[in-house]
Amino acid sequence: MKPSFWLPAFAVCALLAPESRAAVLRGTLAVPPAPPAHHHMNAYPGRANSLPSHSMPARGAVHDAVMWIERIPAATDSALAHTPRPRPKLAQVEQRFVPRVVSVAVGGRVEFPNQDPIYHNVFSVSATRRFDLGKFSKGQSRSVTFPKAGLVNVYCDIHSDMAAFIVVAPNHSFTQPAADGSYSLPELPAGTYTLRVWHPDFGTLEREVDLSVDLTLALSY
Repeated sequence: MKPSFWLPAFAVCALLAPESRAAVLRGTLAVPPAPPAHHHMNAYPGRANSLPSHSMPARGAVHDAVMWIERIPAATDSALAHTPRPRPKLAQVEQRFVPRVVSVAVGGRVEFPNQDPIYHNVFSVSATRRFDLGKFSKGQSRSVTFPKAGLVNVYCDIHSDMAAFIVVAPNHSFTQPAADGSYSLPELPAGTYTLRVWHPDFGTLEREVDLSVDLTLALSY
C-alpha cells in the first residue's frame, strides 16, 4: 500500500493563500501661517433675509486639507466602502458653510442642512458636479450624490460671500487631518502608492510612499 500524505487544514490554507501583509500610513501635516482674510461685500445687502452680522470662516486651518491615495486595489476599496463613516454634511450656519471643506468618496452623498433662520440656495457650476438645490428654509435639508472624482466649489445664490469646497476622492482611502495636523489613512496592502494632499489656501502636495511596513510621514507645505 502506498503511504498517504496529508496536511492539517490550516497548513493547506497557508499553502494556497500565503499571508498578505498590510500597512498603515499616518503622520502629521503642517501648514504655514494663515493667509490674510479676503473681505467680500454682500451683493444683496438690502434683502430682509440676510443676517445682521456674520463671521467669515477662518483661512489656513490644517483640518481643511484633504488627503487620499490615488489608486488602490479594487478589492481593498470594496472592503473600505463597508467601513462605517458619518455622512458628510455641509451646513449653512450664521450665513456661512460649516465646515469649509468636506470630503467624500466617489459615489458618495453629501447633506446640505439649513440651520439659519433665513433662506439659502446652494449651488455649484463645477465640472465635477453641477447642481442647484433651490431655496430652502431653516430645518430643511437637501442632498447631492457625487459620481465623479474631483473638486467642487460650492456657493449660495442668495449670499455671495458664502463659499465652500467638496473634495470627491477617487476611492475610500482618504481622510482629513485633525486640528493638530495628525492624520491616519486606512490600512492598505503592502505596496507603493501615490499620496495626494489638497488645501484650499495652499494648493496640492504629492508624495510616493512605500508601504512595505507601517509608515509615519511628516508633511509640510
